[in-house]
Amino acid sequence: MESAHPDRQNLRQRLIAAREALPAAERRQLENALLQHLHSLLEELDADHRHSTLGFCWPFRGEPDLRPLVTTWLTGEPSRRAGLPVVVDQDLPLSFRRWAPDSVVAPDRYGIPTPVAGEALQASLLLIPVNGFDARGYRLGYGGGYFDRTLESLSPPPQTIGVGFELGRLPHIAEAAHDRPLDWIVTEAGAFKAERS
Repeated sequence: MESAHPDRQNLRQRLIAAREALPAAERRQLENALLQHLHSLLEELDADHRHSTLGFCWPFRGEPDLRPLVTTWLTGEPSRRAGLPVVVDQDLPLSFRRWAPDSVVAPDRYGIPTPVAGEALQASLLLIPVNGFDARGYRLGYGGGYFDRTLESLSPPPQTIGVGFELGRLPHIAEAAHDRPLDWIVTEAGAFKAERS
């Protein structure tokens, strides 16, 4: 498992600490720019209305807050739905439970708010938080492997968009056998299609 690699764990902790240390005004500025780029990309990817279900994550440990964008996205088409991840079991893929701005949420085992009720969804667009990332779309997560297991389990596979701040950009992430590269990365600097060799 990823967390068994001390170098990777140390890097993860440094990147999270740097993100959490961002001054409030700077964070708002970076987040606003990121949300604008992400909104444009979502509209581009859903131009033909193929992507009516969006999975995203509640902001955790200084991550960008995507809830305002998702709320706006939901109003764009009546058929659109959004879901938040639910940890079913430590070794299983994530499930996604329907979320709306008025959904009742409660903390899960990690202290992350999760809808207490709602239908299970399979997202065709998946917004995945990144602590670190490289240009190829490999990400440094929290070390639990949840998203790798989830992506492996989904058919058809969703379009994946890594979301984070430029301070997490790395020259190269040494991927493990189970790592799945993302299709896009969005930061305050723009939307970047992952570079495939």
